[in-house]
Amino acid sequence: MQEQQQRLQQRLNPQYVALGRLLEMSVAELEEEIRSRLNDNPALEVVSPSSGDEHAQENDFHETSEQLQQADYASEDDMPISSRPYSHRADGYEDFDPTSIAADDGVSLYEAVMSRLESEYEMSDTDRRIAAYIIGNFDESGYLTRSLSSIADDIAIAEGFEPRPEEMNRVFSLIRTLDPPGLGAVDLRDALLLQLDAKKASVTQRTAREIVANYFDLLSKKHYSRLVAQLEISEKNLSEALDLIKSLNPKPASALSIGASTDRVRHVNPDISLEYDNDTGTFTISLLGNIPELGIEESFTELAPIEKPSANAAVRQRQRQALAFKRRKYDDASAFIGLLRMRAETMMKIVKTIVDIQRTFFITGEKADIRPMILRDISERTGLDLSVISRATADKYILTTHGVYPLKLFFNERPDAESDVSSHEIIKAIQTIIDAEDKHSPMSDQAIADALVTRGYDIARRTVAKYRERLGLPVARLRRNL
Repeated sequence: MQEQQQRLQQRLNPQYVALGRLLEMSVAELEEEIRSRLNDNPALEVVSPSSGDEHAQENDFHETSEQLQQADYASEDDMPISSRPYSHRADGYEDFDPTSIAADDGVSLYEAVMSRLESEYEMSDTDRRIAAYIIGNFDESGYLTRSLSSIADDIAIAEGFEPRPEEMNRVFSLIRTLDPPGLGAVDLRDALLLQLDAKKASVTQRTAREIVANYFDLLSKKHYSRLVAQLEISEKNLSEALDLIKSLNPKPASALSIGASTDRVRHVNPDISLEYDNDTGTFTISLLGNIPELGIEESFTELAPIEKPSANAAVRQRQRQALAFKRRKYDDASAFIGLLRMRAETMMKIVKTIVDIQRTFFITGEKADIRPMILRDISERTGLDLSVISRATADKYILTTHGVYPLKLFFNERPDAESDVSSHEIIKAIQTIIDAEDKHSPMSDQAIADALVTRGYDIARRTVAKYRERLGLPVARLRRNL
């Protein structure tokens, strides 16, 4: 018995998937992908730079910031603002020399600590191997992240011997005597105690140590009046002890001269360049990266069937295989060239729309000038799918006259549906209010919300709390100074 069924199936277009993968790539990843394709596909070649430059000169164009809106309207009559020129290379890319990339010529945290240990103490080969495993489990702040027993198990499995607990503790104790104090701490409280123990003995040092050792919970919650009562000291003595504690380093490893493997400044390769000419009111957008113009190698363009097949069957088979190989490589090369063009066009379309919406920021460089903008705003103007926009802007950076910014910075919600104020503007206002508050009597979230109303921002208390947390600022009680 035969039965007919109607079924709806959704399948992803392979080209759409491939484009999404290219959009996700950074400049460095895209350059590496192109190098890999050139090595793997003989049908793909780099077109001579001269022809690419000539092509670019023929297709350069210019618009002002206002002209960025032109593509969103059917005619000039529909456009609310008149325009002037943008410029970019025809393929969308411009060469970029990443001079901001810093060479990692420092040593690692492991090397720095191990070197200090070996220079200060004579150790047996066993002690040295134990130390290597302990130090290898330090996090970037210099804290030991695992128990000594777990590390001992690692040594037993990897090195073939099981260190005794007293051996582990002895080596660990040596490491914890190294400078800067705090290395090898198991938590913040332990790190502060190690640093206080290294200080010269005094009344203030002893008071600070007792607070950290026995009243750390009261300290973290800033219950200063209870500390005064518990320790039976004056507020002046407490203030001096707190000043000493505040001078300690919560990340001991940051005091070491170490390289990029730890807590160094992160350098990024911008994906887009944006320049603004104050005199002409002109923006210039370029996709950065050493992206060559690609073409099809001439011998792969001849794909006609073989006119005179060989009489030999084996030779005919090889001829058919060779033709099939050329067609496959030709198709792959053509598809990749098309995807690169689509990537450049998509990136330019998205970036132009972002600059259109956020043009005031790109002129002033003030974060308060960033307007509310979500993925849907870009989608409505460009016709692109939300997932495409999300992939194209993820981990991408734009180089401007004011600095380098992640594209995700410009996506921010409205505090409420009726407002045209961006979250960046509200956050800056909250920061200003908190910076100016009386630190002996910090403002509650409701008080901050009331202060925002006087500045023209009608924001709910819970929204203030959300933005305050985004700034990394604690509640009022924890911001209070003695």
